[in-house]
Amino acid sequence: MKLLVLCSILATLHVSVTNAASNLVCYYNSASYIREGLGKLQNPDLELALQFCSHLVYGYLGIRGDNYQAYSLNENLDVYKHQFDEVTSLKRKYPHLKVLLSVGGDQDIDADHPDKYIELLEGGKVRQAGFIQTAYSLVKNHNFDGLDLSYQFPRNKPRKVHTGLGATWKSFKKLFTGDFVVDTNAALHKEQFTAFVRDVKDSLRADGLLLSLTVLPNVNSTWYFDAPALNSLVDFVNLAAFDFLTPARNPEEADYTAPIYDAGSQNRLGHYNVDFQVQYWLQQQFPSNKLNLGVASYGNAWKLTAESGIEGTPVVANTEGPAPEGLQSQKPGLLSYPEICSKLPNANNQHLKGNDSPLRRVSDPTKRFGNFAFRAVQDGVTEGLWISYNDLESASNRADYARAKNLGGVAFFDLSYDDFRGLCTNDKYPMLRAIKYRL
Repeated sequence: MKLLVLCSILATLHVSVTNAASNLVCYYNSASYIREGLGKLQNPDLELALQFCSHLVYGYLGIRGDNYQAYSLNENLDVYKHQFDEVTSLKRKYPHLKVLLSVGGDQDIDADHPDKYIELLEGGKVRQAGFIQTAYSLVKNHNFDGLDLSYQFPRNKPRKVHTGLGATWKSFKKLFTGDFVVDTNAALHKEQFTAFVRDVKDSLRADGLLLSLTVLPNVNSTWYFDAPALNSLVDFVNLAAFDFLTPARNPEEADYTAPIYDAGSQNRLGHYNVDFQVQYWLQQQFPSNKLNLGVASYGNAWKLTAESGIEGTPVVANTEGPAPEGLQSQKPGLLSYPEICSKLPNANNQHLKGNDSPLRRVSDPTKRFGNFAFRAVQDGVTEGLWISYNDLESASNRADYARAKNLGGVAFFDLSYDDFRGLCTNDKYPMLRAIKYRL
């Protein structure tokens, strides 16, 4: 009898261990296919990653502002050049892989209809039926395994820079005016979103198709996501717990962009960390094994000024917004992992001077906040640069956190910013590999 009990306990432990942190959800933005230069990620490059991924989230669909129907943001590639079908056909070689089609993200930019995602919720079932029908058709007709709602809710306001009396007055004013509110109808929109998700799920259920949610950076989960209600409607949630600060949102100061825990000083906001975001969902009784922790494969880069000083220790003041774009990532203030790696001390740059000189790398032995690297302004000539980023070790630390919290796994944002060419370590997708091996 004792032996039977022991075997039962061991079996239970085995199930809990094997079920925990088993997901590695990989985001693939098809815009990287048409990117020029070394940042161009084509299908042979993509295929190399799929041995590590449990799910591939393909982006992005958008919503038409005039009729609220779903459509590809890159129709020429996705539909007319058959990229949708090319990617889903890879499942024949990787039968374990589930491929989901994502709508929204940070890609669906529409100056003429900036509030269309909220308007879709407020429009009721008639307006939503057009979106649901067209999204379902795209998923079904191109052999996707489901839909991901990377929904564009209003973002939290960025922290403003205040010092001394200004900071005291700001706190007092915030208490009594509620100027942190970005959506006065957030409670209604939460109810509408839950009902909308239910209808989307109903459209997918008969075909056994998956439905996931992506919580975008700086979207307040407490305002928009009814976690207990969503539990029965979605297969998993990908929590993009990074980019709490960015050069675009916070041009005047540089700081850790995705600390695991609260740094707890220098007027930092208590919710600007991974643990706070994860704990909200867990405290709402959302199953831990349906929550995937988002990890960024890129770094945020600020331009330093002479007034930023020479120490580099965050919070770094008097920054001047986004650093210039890299040749691969091609976006100001954002550098891919191989771009960052090339700027750290190595055999190719050890003797270089000025703007080509290597950055000083500062690691995080506590494993709580993350790495940064910087080069101070020198002699009024050398440009200053400060980067908050993940390397292989810090990405692995986040996978460790996901395991310790018994989460479903990791969501990797995204494949095109990893070193998919093996330029840094000669290993292709080194960050993806590091996360997978730790999981």
